[in-house]
Amino acid sequence: MTRLVNRRNVLKGTLGGAAVTVGLPFLDCFLNTNGTALAATGKELPVAFGTWYQGLGFDPGQWIPAKIGTGYTHKHQLRMLEPLKHKTTLISGMKYFMDGRPLETHTSGYQISSTGALRGGVVYGASLDQNVSDVIGKRTRFRSLEIAIGGGRRSFSKGVGATTNPAEPSPKGLYTRVFGPEFIDPNAADFKPDPMVMARQSVLSAVKDERMAMMQQVGAADRARLEQYFTSLRDIENQLSLEMQKPDPLPSCTQPDEAAAGNVGDSVVDAEQNGTIMGKLLAHAIACGQTRVINVVLNSNGLRKPGGTLSWHVLTHEEPVDDALGYQKEVGWFVEWANMRFYDFIKAMDDMKEGDGTVLDRIALLWQTDHGYARTHTMDDLATMIVGGAAGRIKTGMHIRAAGDPQTRVGLTLQQVMGVSMNSWGGGSNQTNKPMTELLA
Repeated sequence: MTRLVNRRNVLKGTLGGAAVTVGLPFLDCFLNTNGTALAATGKELPVAFGTWYQGLGFDPGQWIPAKIGTGYTHKHQLRMLEPLKHKTTLISGMKYFMDGRPLETHTSGYQISSTGALRGGVVYGASLDQNVSDVIGKRTRFRSLEIAIGGGRRSFSKGVGATTNPAEPSPKGLYTRVFGPEFIDPNAADFKPDPMVMARQSVLSAVKDERMAMMQQVGAADRARLEQYFTSLRDIENQLSLEMQKPDPLPSCTQPDEAAAGNVGDSVVDAEQNGTIMGKLLAHAIACGQTRVINVVLNSNGLRKPGGTLSWHVLTHEEPVDDALGYQKEVGWFVEWANMRFYDFIKAMDDMKEGDGTVLDRIALLWQTDHGYARTHTMDDLATMIVGGAAGRIKTGMHIRAAGDPQTRVGLTLQQVMGVSMNSWGGGSNQTNKPMTELLA
């Protein structure tokens, strides 16, 4: 007779006289026959979302496929993505509109792609990932996770206002934050709330009890400020409340090995090593239900080869175009190196199996850049990519040509796909109410 097993079973034994247990790895029998839902509860595997920001664009003529639609072939600067082309959609020809505003090189494009508009003063709208997080990120331990590959803490993830969510540049730091002492294995047989979480929750509850009395004692302007403040406290309370509850089991969750401390800087050698590790950690984080929203910044501008005197960014302006190749040779090397890092990242998501599918199948990962051609800081003919099927909500395997369209059409479409209630997005000429229906499954 076959013994029934579930994800809470463990292998038990002794080691040196002490009892030990070993959690089972993910098995197909824990999911339904299609690998799209948990067999025990029937719940669908949750959709996930992510962004990848990579500066300095590509070289003209070196990446746009000749064919539109399906069955296209990548040109050489994107040839490394060919193995996962069926899970990728490439969009060419889109544009960032400046509306007569002065260009902030390597900044304006990211403002538009992340928030839909150029910044007005110090306060501007939330980034699209945080709009998505408001819908799919409130039931996870981390509403979103941000990492930086290549040093620094730069991030384009932000709420309303000027404050951004700092990125984690260290694999060791990311591991400790997600899988350190506060990590709760969703498949563990025993569950015991952390006393520190209980204490923090009780403190916030006391603040909540006094809120109404305080609101009655202040004027209208202060009430508005307090309401914004208390809204943020409610978000914290909700997150603490989640940590007080036993999480749903997630069959594909396995705790990764602890990440070693590495060098964090602008060397491509360090960036490659750290990016590989952090890509795997984020795949585990999604599989273990720690987050459903991730954001990655590849700090392209400062990257350099070991012993190199010029950074990638400086080379885009200083290196002459090779007459035989038709582009800047060293810049082209950096472009292909960075695109290989992106491939390694999405491959880590695709290697995290979930039944017949993978984590990549239930995420929509949006690749964006700051310029069409970094050498001259152009804002048109932008490269944009979407990788992953968003749990069957979007189509993949296509090249879409959208010449002259605002790039914000992609952000609007993905936010709507993720359940964000909006009919239009963006500001000025970047405002759009036209989702890309060809992406919708």
